[in-house]
Amino acid sequence: MSRTLEIVRTGIVPVLSLLAIGWLFVRSVKRAEDPARLIFKWILTAVLIGFMILGVGPVISKGGYGGAFGGVPLAVICLLVLTAIWRHSIGSIVAKPFSSLYDGGDDEPDPHPAYSVAQARQKQGKYLEAVAEIRKQLEHFPSDFEGQMMLAEIQAQHLDDLPGAQLTIDRLCAQPEHVPKNIGFALYSMADWHLKIGQDREAARRNLERIIELFPGSEFALGAAHRIGHLGSLQMLLEPHERRKFAVTVGPRNLGLLSARNQIKRPEVDPEKAAGEYVKHLEEHPLDTEARENLAVIYADHYARLDLATDQLEQMIEQPNQPPRLVVHWLNLLADLQVRCGADFETVERSLCRIVERNPDLAAAEIARHRLALLKLEMKAKGKSQAVKLGTYEQNIGLKQGSPRPDQL
Repeated sequence: MSRTLEIVRTGIVPVLSLLAIGWLFVRSVKRAEDPARLIFKWILTAVLIGFMILGVGPVISKGGYGGAFGGVPLAVICLLVLTAIWRHSIGSIVAKPFSSLYDGGDDEPDPHPAYSVAQARQKQGKYLEAVAEIRKQLEHFPSDFEGQMMLAEIQAQHLDDLPGAQLTIDRLCAQPEHVPKNIGFALYSMADWHLKIGQDREAARRNLERIIELFPGSEFALGAAHRIGHLGSLQMLLEPHERRKFAVTVGPRNLGLLSARNQIKRPEVDPEKAAGEYVKHLEEHPLDTEARENLAVIYADHYARLDLATDQLEQMIEQPNQPPRLVVHWLNLLADLQVRCGADFETVERSLCRIVERNPDLAAAEIARHRLALLKLEMKAKGKSQAVKLGTYEQNIGLKQGSPRPDQL
């Protein structure tokens, strides 16, 4: 047994030690900022260690005054030289765990494109050079979203190359790496460029319809449908590029002397005409939430048809994938219309409770809770204001000849 241990100690242990030293040497040289200098340190270290083993070691092992006064000082000098050689490396090893918390350690940074040169060329007005720089980066990062959007923007806004910009956006949308949010943003941007630069409403519509095709029923599709419903006519698209003509009409004289009842009022919109236009518009664009919301207000305030107004709002509230902020807005509007139309307390309370039930942890829920706490006072104040409003219109009704008394109304 002792013979086996002796063979292991004299044979295998030195080999393993040499392998460990060799691995450490190769690893440190590969990661060194100055490999030549590190190799020189290793050579000098090997010489000093060899001198200590072959020269100083036998002297110390003899003992006596020679070992005490000759070998020990030489060993100390060698150790001091080794410390001087490796002091920076030792300090780096000790400080590395702490510095890695701030600089990331030895982890290689993820490669990413650099567009600083292209942005500088763009600011200088050298758009073709900027395009060339962007294409250089896209050769290495072909699916980079920022670079492709920058390229399309320069093509559309500075080079008047809308077909080229459309081709860039089409290639971006065909890449599977992009999330729906980025694809929607790219198609929205392309639609805006077609409207502002090319006055091409149909091309803008095609880009918005593509969002609906790619993400049917999503929030992005609902937003695109809303945008399609508000695409202006060709005349509206040409107006910003034509000289505007102002028609000056004769205004009232002695404006400062007008009495309170004769003050100038804003022209009122005919609610019946507006309602007809909204109904016709919604037949063509049923997902236009702005038009449906305005129609609901007209139903409640002008026609006093809370049931029709509720139906319009409920269609938007129950539509899947609507943004939560819009749902909260419509529920609050429903509660407002219910209060204005004289609905009972329980009906208004149910509308506000739906806000809390949908998102109990959001700020909108807290606002709804606060409104619920003051709902009775709100409805009471609304009832008083309506009573005062009716009284001011008919305050002299009892003095009119042939008119009924207030108690006979």
